[in-house]
Amino acid sequence: MTELALFIVFGAAAVYGGLVMILARNPVFSALGLMLSMFSLAVFYVVSGAHFIAAVQIIIYAGAVMTLFLFVIMLIGVDRAENRQETLPLQRPLALGLLALFGAGILFAGRTAWVIAPPGIGAPSGTAEVIGDALFRRWLLPFELTALLLVVAAVGTVALALWRRGDDEPGESS
Repeated sequence: MTELALFIVFGAAAVYGGLVMILARNPVFSALGLMLSMFSLAVFYVVSGAHFIAAVQIIIYAGAVMTLFLFVIMLIGVDRAENRQETLPLQRPLALGLLALFGAGILFAGRTAWVIAPPGIGAPSGTAEVIGDALFRRWLLPFELTALLLVVAAVGTVALALWRRGDDEPGESS
């Protein structure tokens, strides 16, 4: 019954986020609609028992990718002024009330005991603990090499961005 209620609530939120993303005239509101859909998808992953994928959904997509999207939107769309007049007077108090309700729900959920699997059954295979254990024991060398490759690529990108045409060597100032 709980899964059905979560599916109905967050399914409606995902559809609403998708509609906002498509129909909003302001690109920032479109990005926020996409973020609502991503958070709803993460809740579906949690309900399905894929906690690691839910964490990746929040950290990578709703965090890093949406930050990049919003940065590009803000960088490109600075040429027009926004109307800053308050059109929904109850929006701020309602948002603060929902935030307080959400915080109370998190505090309540943190005090209860979470059961991952019924007793007598082995550890689940898709939890963040099992994936992290395999990542840092069995796949440590490929993980570290990938991190090194990404750092070298980032440093190379910054060096290429700072290198001006006509300079003999990067970093040389004339």
